[in-house]
Amino acid sequence: MSFKSPLGSALGLGSAHSGTGHWWGQRLSAVALAPLTLWFAVSLLGLPGLDYYTVSAWAAAPMHAILLVLLVVALVYHSALGTQVVAEDYIHTPGSRVLVLALLRLAHIALAAAGIFSVFLIATRAGA
Repeated sequence: MSFKSPLGSALGLGSAHSGTGHWWGQRLSAVALAPLTLWFAVSLLGLPGLDYYTVSAWAAAPMHAILLVLLVVALVYHSALGTQVVAEDYIHTPGSRVLVLALLRLAHIALAAAGIFSVFLIATRAGA
């Protein structure tokens, strides 16, 4: 028999406001993705062709390369936050949840690195 009140039993089990930062991250990344995605789609549709050389030359322009990196970062960050919520909601075994969350984090870091590196390669090798 415990003499603790329900509040006393719940204290120390986690912060009730821990999801606020996550929520803001998703909203801000979504707000960033809206104009970046629109810019990306309109820019590609405005090109005379979508062949490798035309798109490479377009992506090699400094402003386009910077915006592409921002698009990759915002997209990967938004995806990481979303898949984290899905894993936390649907994986109930604590050990499995930790493993899946770690693998998701590593996968998103790898995707971000690959995307940024690809933009860098395209931007530096465009004229070669």
